[in-house]
Amino acid sequence: MAVTETIARSGPVRDGLIEESILPTQLNQRPISMLGYAWMFVGIAVIIAGYSLGAAGVGGGVPLGTVMLTIFAANLLIGAIMVLSADIGTEHGLSFAVYLRAPFGLHGTHLPAMTRGIVAAAWFGVQTYLGALALNGIGQYFLGFDNWAVWYVAFALLQVINTATGIKSVERLAALAAPAIIAISIWMYFKLEGIAQTEGINIWNFDATGEMTLVVLFIANLGFWSTLAIDIPNLTRFVRTEPGARSFFRRNRGIMLGQLVALPVTQALIAGLGAVSFIATGNWNPVEVIQGEGQGLSLIVLLVLVVLAQWSTNNSANLIPSALTFVNLAPRVINYKMAVALAGIAGTLCFPWALLDNLFVFLSYCGAFLSGIGGIMIADYYVLRRRRLNVPDLYRADGQFRYVAGFNPAGLIAWIVAGTIAALVSDYSFVIGFPMGFALYLVLMRGWVMARFVQAECAAGAGDEFLATTAGRSWVHLGQGRFDRLTPAETAGRKGREDL
Repeated sequence: MAVTETIARSGPVRDGLIEESILPTQLNQRPISMLGYAWMFVGIAVIIAGYSLGAAGVGGGVPLGTVMLTIFAANLLIGAIMVLSADIGTEHGLSFAVYLRAPFGLHGTHLPAMTRGIVAAAWFGVQTYLGALALNGIGQYFLGFDNWAVWYVAFALLQVINTATGIKSVERLAALAAPAIIAISIWMYFKLEGIAQTEGINIWNFDATGEMTLVVLFIANLGFWSTLAIDIPNLTRFVRTEPGARSFFRRNRGIMLGQLVALPVTQALIAGLGAVSFIATGNWNPVEVIQGEGQGLSLIVLLVLVVLAQWSTNNSANLIPSALTFVNLAPRVINYKMAVALAGIAGTLCFPWALLDNLFVFLSYCGAFLSGIGGIMIADYYVLRRRRLNVPDLYRADGQFRYVAGFNPAGLIAWIVAGTIAALVSDYSFVIGFPMGFALYLVLMRGWVMARFVQAECAAGAGDEFLATTAGRSWVHLGQGRFDRLTPAETAGRKGREDL
């Protein structure tokens, strides 16, 4: 029987470890282009916390230009870390939660994965609430209707349906939203600068009396993106890549524009808007400032920016990551579309309107515990396994990743210790949690765990047996728990999977 016929006859499969949306994506199932991925990151970078960070910088005595350069540099660094973790998706087509079965165990993955999943769901709620307030403003202007709760439900449903439709729908929205976000943000800058000029303020010479250091500003920005830095494989597994590309750059060039250009440039612009808003009015939120002074078309344009920014960020940075952790939690009963709906419900149950009042406390502690996971992932993937991963065993209950009753003590201990210590010094959480998780995991794995659990792919050395994209192949599930590595030609008859 031909390979394509075997795959076709296997049909949808579901058990305690396998569901269609968390199987490895094949090379012919990756529809996102380089530009599409970059557009997604423009939308992702527009978050309300970015405005506040820029204002904190200039309010702390740092010149506006220096604030923007510092934010740019911090995002360039976190973007580089994203590129490293992104290769998990590019090379093997794996989602974040499934990969965590390797360092944490088949059951141990649920603890760190669901931590990220709940954080993503909470962010979905926060940003949906902000979008609902903007929609309520539009509704008041055109309809005289004032009820943000109704708009919240409607906006949440719209986002859930859009994300559940598939990754291609997410890319299409990003391609529509990102140019509009850029154009409206530039308009906001000139609007805010005009307000400053009427007050006789030169925004570039503004000098506050605070005591913010560049180190604190730099590290604070790293913590914002520690969540996305660890689960970026959820997106990169759908970015087009070159089969057989042995060069790291060639294999990952489809993501470079998004993570090394779109993210740092857009985030620096957003921080700059918050800084200019603070300089001109004392209010770090430019949306509130312009909304208070705006009317007619200018007000509607501003509110459209808010809606597009929340929507484009929620799809790719919050709903997809959260949904995939829910699928991984119970693949026998939860499929992708159901998981997207669950993520939306969980985000609402986090009471985002209350969470917004403690946003930075929430961010600092989440960043602390998630930074350790990032260090563990990088250590496991690059140092311990040298990118060679026994992917079929990630889906086998009796495979090497069973460890101790499904839990890897080394990964869990390293994560808890690194996360706890990072949380105790939350202002510096990322630069403590990431390297500590990295080092502790390697020490524990090479010490006593590796002696008991032989990692076959590590022994493969420089061979291609446990590589996928580099070898011009994809990990393909053939049914009944059987996997093979096949070329694009051997899987050419299989339908592309755009619904995750």
